[in-house]
Amino acid sequence: MRAQRAVPGRKTDMKDCEWLAELLQHGLLRASFVPPTVVRDLRDLNRNRAILVQQRASVSNRIEKVLEDANIKLATVASHVLGQSGRAMLHAMSTGEEDVDKLAEMARAKLRNKIPELRVALTGAVRDHHRFTLQQWLLQLDAVEKQIADFETEIEQRNQPFQAEVERLMGIPGVDRVTASALVAEIGTNMAQFPTAQHLASWAGLCPGNQESAGKRLSGKTRKGNPWLRRVLCQAAWAASHTKNTYLSAQYHRLAARRGKKRAIVAVAHSILVIAYYLLSRGEQYRDKGSDYFDRINSEGLKRHLVKRLESLGHRVKLEPILAEA
Repeated sequence: MRAQRAVPGRKTDMKDCEWLAELLQHGLLRASFVPPTVVRDLRDLNRNRAILVQQRASVSNRIEKVLEDANIKLATVASHVLGQSGRAMLHAMSTGEEDVDKLAEMARAKLRNKIPELRVALTGAVRDHHRFTLQQWLLQLDAVEKQIADFETEIEQRNQPFQAEVERLMGIPGVDRVTASALVAEIGTNMAQFPTAQHLASWAGLCPGNQESAGKRLSGKTRKGNPWLRRVLCQAAWAASHTKNTYLSAQYHRLAARRGKKRAIVAVAHSILVIAYYLLSRGEQYRDKGSDYFDRINSEGLKRHLVKRLESLGHRVKLEPILAEA
């Protein structure tokens, strides 16, 4: 519909349909990106899995709300309330167990070192309606997790024709198997439909906006694109920002210091998408540029900056190159 906005004439639904049909007959409309059936099926499965993961997070928040309402402070002691230890305590609590010592003894592994703290955290005012609500949310959590596991099994089977591409994408820092499968599902494996990586970034909505009037730049806000692809790339960018000695991590910290964390995440997500484009189009493996890439491309400027900072602290600096050993 964007192509017909600049078309002169009255803007009514009937006129629009007639004019679009005429443009299509003359081959003046660009075709939309429609991936093959196997990719569309994989896309639908991945999106449904993402919806179920959101539902699991929502149910988890509901469970913690019930605990807070009952003055149970399990989250202050256990890092994962819904881990093995936490679930055992919650199931026992929902069935009527009130003995704090018995509940605390259900702790496993490293959590057993915090049994005294658990006794204090599990001392609350649990009433019958708390037990009923907790039991219902736990049942729904188990059901949602069962659905997620079924979807992941089906997705893994559907990924068989794309194993090489998924493994190649997993070489990118921050990209795990779920993310790689989602990338394949959203953009496919044939990059011929996108002339350049910049076209792909624009389609995904991960490039700067271009709003300009009278020679004045108004806004650089990213445009609306594929929300599913954008979300999974931003998640991968956040994971990549926590990696060590990688180009993407260095890019994130370099931009976050000047432009803020949110803009840095979008920029790293854009880089991951561009990397994925070239890996899929060229069939190559990912080769990291290293965390010192930005220092190497502007080594002279970095030296001047560091010397200037030392001189501002009252030091006289003389640089001497280290000669390579023979």
